[in-house]
Amino acid sequence: MIISGSIEETRNQVKEWKRQGCRVGLVPTMGYLHEGHKSLMEAAKRENDKVAVSVFVNPIQFGPNEDFASYPRDFGQDAALCESVGVDLVFHPEAEEMYDEDFCTYVDMDGLTKELCGKSRPTHFRGVQTVVSKLFHIIPADRAYFGQKDAQQLAVIKKMVRDMSMDIEIVGCPIVREPDGLAKSSRNTYLNAEERQAALVLSRSLAEGRKLAKAGERNASRVKDAITGVIESEKFARIDYVEIVDFADITPLADLDHAKNGEILCAVAVYIGKTRLIDNFIMKL
Repeated sequence: MIISGSIEETRNQVKEWKRQGCRVGLVPTMGYLHEGHKSLMEAAKRENDKVAVSVFVNPIQFGPNEDFASYPRDFGQDAALCESVGVDLVFHPEAEEMYDEDFCTYVDMDGLTKELCGKSRPTHFRGVQTVVSKLFHIIPADRAYFGQKDAQQLAVIKKMVRDMSMDIEIVGCPIVREPDGLAKSSRNTYLNAEERQAALVLSRSLAEGRKLAKAGERNASRVKDAITGVIESEKFARIDYVEIVDFADITPLADLDHAKNGEILCAVAVYIGKTRLIDNFIMKL
């Protein structure tokens, strides 16, 4: 397995694979890898000849009062997991390699980035799109793999690729959960034992919303109220948002039947203590 912090070395290696006729899969990550990331790597391994993983905590997607400095990092553990899956290349650059001192070019978007996480993190998706666009240029892969847990991010990246005519297929992969239902996340490590138990309210509340929608409830407010009620019953929980949107364009829905492609995204962001967690379900009606 190749480990490189160099843009030039990484790009040249991937170009060589492409010259050899290899299909290349890319898994962009911020490291501190867990079973969710592993499932993305395994999907990439199944569907491509070569797999590259980027491990980079991207500073420009964190707001001024967010957890960039404290975001968990363990590159030794990350590299071991990548090697166990059979990853061929790990791109692990320093921030200075990705962003020159006078860096001032960004990729931004209207519409999809304004709702959900974009409301409370207004510069977040500009940072995400910029770094992912850079990664797609550095690692000219055939496919890139993203998890559904960050469903808005998945929608944003798919839209960016369509709008900018990028020659890459975006593959969304299912949420990986702990046995008790908590969505896998690097930020779960911030939770103490009591908060870890309290965090189950996210998946429990979404299960209640899904049950209502599957039973035929189409009034979005009623579904959201049911989810909100479950979350508010947990003393450690503070809601950032509970929303139901059209998955096609991340616009709020009043009636679930009005989703353009018949596909809704029900998403929540909840603070458990000081830790902000997200979870969701996507449903085809």
